[in-house]
Amino acid sequence: MKSEEIKTLFAQFENTSAEIEGVECWSAQELQGDYLNRKEKLSVFKKSGSSCIVKRRFRSLLGAVVMIGMLYSCASIGRPDGGAYDETPPRLVGSTPEAGGMNIDRTRIVLEFDEFIKLEKPNEKVVISPPQVQQPEIKTSGRRITINLLDTLKANTTYTVDFSDAIVDNNEGNPLDDFTFTFSTGGQIDTLAISGVLLEASNLEPVKSVLIGLHSNPADTAFTKLPFERVSRTDSRGRFTIRGIAPGTYRLFALQDADQNFAFTQKSEAIAFHDSLIIPRFEERIRQDTMWKDTLTVDTIIERKYTHYLPDDLLLRSFKEINYSQSLVKSERLTPQKFTLYFSEKADTLPTLTGLDFDEKDAFVIEKSTGNDTIHYWVKDSLLYKQDTLKIKLEYLYTDTLKQLVPRTDTLKLSVRKARGGERDESKKKKKKEDEPEPTLFLKVTPQVPSSMDVYGHISLLFDEPLLEYDPDSIHLQMKVDTLWQDASFDFEQDTVEIRRYNLYANWEPTAEYVFSVDSTTFYGLYGLHTDKIRQNFKVRSLDDYGEIYFNVSGQGPIAFVELLDTQDKVVRRASVVEGKADFHFLGPGKYSARLINDTNGNGVWDTGDYEKGLQPEMVYYYPQIVELKALWQLEQDWDVTSVPLDKQKVDDLKKQKPDEDKKKRESRNAERNRNK
Repeated sequence: MKSEEIKTLFAQFENTSAEIEGVECWSAQELQGDYLNRKEKLSVFKKSGSSCIVKRRFRSLLGAVVMIGMLYSCASIGRPDGGAYDETPPRLVGSTPEAGGMNIDRTRIVLEFDEFIKLEKPNEKVVISPPQVQQPEIKTSGRRITINLLDTLKANTTYTVDFSDAIVDNNEGNPLDDFTFTFSTGGQIDTLAISGVLLEASNLEPVKSVLIGLHSNPADTAFTKLPFERVSRTDSRGRFTIRGIAPGTYRLFALQDADQNFAFTQKSEAIAFHDSLIIPRFEERIRQDTMWKDTLTVDTIIERKYTHYLPDDLLLRSFKEINYSQSLVKSERLTPQKFTLYFSEKADTLPTLTGLDFDEKDAFVIEKSTGNDTIHYWVKDSLLYKQDTLKIKLEYLYTDTLKQLVPRTDTLKLSVRKARGGERDESKKKKKKEDEPEPTLFLKVTPQVPSSMDVYGHISLLFDEPLLEYDPDSIHLQMKVDTLWQDASFDFEQDTVEIRRYNLYANWEPTAEYVFSVDSTTFYGLYGLHTDKIRQNFKVRSLDDYGEIYFNVSGQGPIAFVELLDTQDKVVRRASVVEGKADFHFLGPGKYSARLINDTNGNGVWDTGDYEKGLQPEMVYYYPQIVELKALWQLEQDWDVTSVPLDKQKVDDLKKQKPDEDKKKRESRNAERNRNK
């Protein structure tokens, strides 16, 4: 029933009530009374009986209508397309002990709020300072939060319970932002505070939920031996504020505290440290509050003094140290012809291998990774690889318990691991018809020939085993000129990193058509197999398909390189900075950004830091915008890497760590509801 219908019904009943007002309606008991004779009563009853019945029905229906109206009213409040959501956060109305209380000796804290509340991720968001070795008990019940501190309270110390945005109301989830409860076990409250931001050193990502701590002890060992004195935790934007600090001089750290002891005791923990000593301070500042007559007219501007705490722009760059611990992880021999050694870390040299039941000299083709941490040994001699077990003495450098590299010798027995189902496979082979010819086995090769070749691209051939030899005259490259195919010049060579990969390079003619072909038996593998014929056609892209970006860089170190990035923060191309320039040619249309790495040691890669040596990770800078490149465009970008603060350089579109968006989602939901009204 709609509200208009209910109003009309009420009006009709009001009229009916007015019409029958004054008409008496006697009960059966009254009709049986002695104060009127029965004839008089019967006469009156006959005249007024119908009105009496109407009045009774009116009263009954009026009660029903009132109930319907109440139900309608209650239901209307909760309709899905109703008014705006409540966005008022909970409010603290009382506490035991009182907020800002002094000379407190109780370890049980009770906070009362003006509405039902709940805690979101208390173990992640709620931080108590000084840090508690024993995890405190934090419980919620209705409008109340109860905290039981299990550590003994320190004398003359300011305690802060930083809830961040963990407290939210029970219905809409409105957060009480930056809420901190403070009390002191002494006669004063320490009120100094510092703030800043924590970024991942390698890519300037904001780092969430990491401990930020202070030490008044200036010794380097304080970070590795003692728990923090004051702590905070970073929010979803990597920002932090440490409160309740006493006057003094401090060192600032960040710690991804895996073992929850508030000290850097594991090399696997991500850390950050500030190079300079921190001296908390404050200053009086003035802000202007504007009073409005209406939405367009300013009434008054009032200047108000407030206390601002410094420093408020501290920057920490998080990194993990190289936890170098060299060891032999495993050895395996999956096929008779090859065995592999896996090491836990990279090494400058190969291990020394001695055969115990064979002569190891010139017995292998060695295929190794760039850092010598994975080494494949391809056995040349068929008599050797047909042995069930190879016995080897292996000498290599090993990290001992003192973290020192020392020589170590292991004896290995390498047996072929039989694949599951081998017997069934053999039985299937025996069932093959005797007159059926054996299929020709070819050396497997994977050609990598793009159908649309970039003007700077190349062709690759990846073989399943090392090559014994090949015939270069049986490799052909032809270009279509008008309607005829003509031989084109090229270079064919073994890859400098992967010994089983061979590359073909040529000066491609834009828009031209090519055919790449290889004759049968061109390549012979180490174990006697040869390749089949290969033939693939492709076309080179037009120069009109490309654009170019030129960076004019300033503010960088003496050795630096620039990585061109796509919108997923992935590296597309890389160029060294030469005389302040980093140029990128033959780029496809799209959106790009860039980051610059100060290559301090000139090794061509980004290097992490080392706390014990006092080394910060190499500096990384981001170009503070995304540029859109179109075909045939040439974009020249001036880039001073220090002109924008480091925490504002990486654009939000590139960040994987997004800030909490709860409030924006609620506002969007309200806007959508208002549009649907």
